[in-house]
Amino acid sequence: MSYENIDGKARREEWQALRDRYLQPVAQRAVTTARGVHHTAMLSSNVEQTIKFYQEILGFPLYELFENRDYEGSTHFFFDIGNGNALAFFDFPGLGLGEYQEVLGGHHHLAISMARNNWEIVKARLDHEGIEYAHVDGSSLYFRGPDGERLELISDALGEMYGRTLG
Repeated sequence: MSYENIDGKARREEWQALRDRYLQPVAQRAVTTARGVHHTAMLSSNVEQTIKFYQEILGFPLYELFENRDYEGSTHFFFDIGNGNALAFFDFPGLGLGEYQEVLGGHHHLAISMARNNWEIVKARLDHEGIEYAHVDGSSLYFRGPDGERLELISDALGEMYGRTLG
């Protein structure tokens, strides 16, 4: 189905029906069973390239690196993205994995919140490195990582989006 054929009014009605059916007021909403994101894992074609990008350009310190327990010779490494959350990567040498692809059911993008002053610093680094990005709504930068992975840096606080509190 192409976007030209989507009936906006029908979609808005669908979204309202879903909100009415599933979205509970805060006072009635169940407490989540989760503690937070331990880590999200992506693939790296070059460990050093990935470390340089995430640590030196984005400012996410590398804090662990060891052999992947599931695949001998594979690296599993972690970056601190704040509040106890981690961004992890694997390389799988010898498996011949293809390039990043956005597929149905796959990863669309990872949005990471950062304070506005840090956001401005990273934006300047992206400019300096010639990394193209889309600047949306004054608070979001969308760009690709070294293996084509789609990323967003958002200067809105956690739990907020485009000046609006979520939930």
